[in-house]
Amino acid sequence: MVRYILLTLCAFAAAAHAEVTLVHVHGLSYSGGGKRLMIPSHFGLAIYENSKWSKAPGPEHDYMGFSATASHIYSSGHPAQGSDLVNPFGLLRSKDGGKTWDKLALEGESDFHVMATSWNTNAIYVWNAQPNSRMKQTGLHYTLNEGFSWTRAAAKGVQENPYALAVHPDDAKTVALAAPGGIYVSNDSGEAFAKLFAGQGTAVFFDLDGMTLWYGSFDGQPYLAQVPAKGGAVRQLTLPPLTKDAVSFIAQNPARRNEYAIATFNRNVYLSKDAGRTWTAIAERGETK
Repeated sequence: MVRYILLTLCAFAAAAHAEVTLVHVHGLSYSGGGKRLMIPSHFGLAIYENSKWSKAPGPEHDYMGFSATASHIYSSGHPAQGSDLVNPFGLLRSKDGGKTWDKLALEGESDFHVMATSWNTNAIYVWNAQPNSRMKQTGLHYTLNEGFSWTRAAAKGVQENPYALAVHPDDAKTVALAAPGGIYVSNDSGEAFAKLFAGQGTAVFFDLDGMTLWYGSFDGQPYLAQVPAKGGAVRQLTLPPLTKDAVSFIAQNPARRNEYAIATFNRNVYLSKDAGRTWTAIAERGETK
C-alpha cells in the first residue's frame, strides 16, 4: 500500500510538472528569500524551485506588470474565470507568494502592463496607458504609499511608450526604462531622462547592489549588456543562441547574487549561476524542462 501511495504521488508530481506551460511570460522575479523564480504566465503563476516547475497555489489570474520586492509581490492584470475579483485589477499586492491578494488601487479602472517596484523601498512606477480616477493623464506615474496617491512624472527626453521599467533597489528616485528609441535613466523620479543607449531597448533591470544596470536590446540580433548605473563603459554579455528573439525580462537571485534569470519574447527562460557568463535553458518556447 505504501509503495502504491508513493507511486501515485510521483505520478501526480510528474503530471503537475508536465502541465506547467508558459503560455505567455508577463514578468520574471525571485522570491524574497531567493528560493523561487516566479513567472506570471496568463493562466496563473509558474514557479521554478529546486530545479522543478510547479504552479503556485491560488487562482490562475492573468497577471500583468508583475513585480516583486524583498517582502511582497505586486501585479495588475485580469481575474481568472470564475473569480469574484473585478476586471481589470488595478494594483494588487500579495504577502504570501501569490496565494492571496490585497486590492490596493484602481480596481476596475486600469491594467498596468508596464510596472516596476524598488526592491528595498516602497516605490512603484507604472506607465499608464489611459487616464483613470487618480491619473488624469497617460504616461509615467509613481506611488510611495501603496497606490493611495500617485504623482505624474514628466518623463522629459522620452518620446515613446516603453517596453519595460526598472527602479533602483535603494533609491526611489532612480528609474530606468527600455523603449524603442533606447535605454533611459532618470535620477529625479522620472521628471527627466538621459539616454544611455541609442538602439532599441527591450528589457531593463537594476542589479540588487544598485551599482549596475542590465539591459536587453535588439538590432537585427539580440544583445544583453551591463553599464554602471551612473554611466560608464558598456560591457556586452554572451547570450544563448536566440533566433528572431530578444530578452524581455531580467531578474537576480537576492540570496545568491551571481545567479540571474532572463526570459525572452518567445517564452524561453535561462538561468546563469556565474553572473551571466554561461546560461542553461529551463524553458524553451514555453515548454518547461
